[in-house]
Amino acid sequence: MSNSPRNSQAEKLARLEQALEHYQQHGSDLFNHAEDEAKQHVRRRALLLLDQRARSRHELRQRLLSLDFESDIVEAVLDDFEAAKLLDDRAFAQEWVRQRHERRGKSRKALDIELKDKGISAHIRAEALDQIDSNDEHNVATQLAMKKAREIKKPPVDFHEQQKYLRRIVGVLARRGFNEGLSFSIAKEALETRVSELET
Repeated sequence: MSNSPRNSQAEKLARLEQALEHYQQHGSDLFNHAEDEAKQHVRRRALLLLDQRARSRHELRQRLLSLDFESDIVEAVLDDFEAAKLLDDRAFAQEWVRQRHERRGKSRKALDIELKDKGISAHIRAEALDQIDSNDEHNVATQLAMKKAREIKKPPVDFHEQQKYLRRIVGVLARRGFNEGLSFSIAKEALETRVSELET
C-alpha cells in the first residue's frame, strides 16, 4: 500500500490544521466585520447624543450602556472619540463651569458637585473651577439677590414679614450652592436696598 497508517494520520492532521487555520482566519474576518458594524451603530447614537449637547465621557458611556450596547464596544467608540477630540473632559468642564456660573449663577460648590456627578476627575474639576474667584462669586450672588429682592413690591409691614422676604432671597442663593454666611449677608443687604427704594 502506498500510504501507511502513520502517513494517513499525518495527512489528516495536516488537513485539520489547514481547516482550522482557514476557520480562524475566516472567523476573525467575521468578528472584525461584526465589531465594525456594532461600532457604527454606537457611533451614530453617540453622535446624536453629542449633537444635543456636550457631554463628559462618563455621561456618554452611561447613556450608551443604558441603550444596551455592549460595554467593550462602547469603550472602543469612546476611545475613538477622544482620539478625534469629539470627547474632551477638560474642555467640557471648562465650558460647563463658565456657562453655568455666568448664566445660571451657580456657585463653585454647586458646580463641583455637578461635575463630580458627571464623572469628571478631581484635578480637572479644580482646573475648571479656577475660572471663578471670590469676587466672581460675590458679584453673581449679589445680582441674584437683587433680582429676587426686586420682586418685593411694598416694604415689609413688620419684623415677621421682613424675615419672610429675607428667607426668600436667602433660599435663591442657597439653592445655587452659596454658603450660608455669604447668602445671609448678601440677602440682607439686597433687602435693605430694596426697602430703601420702596420707601423713597
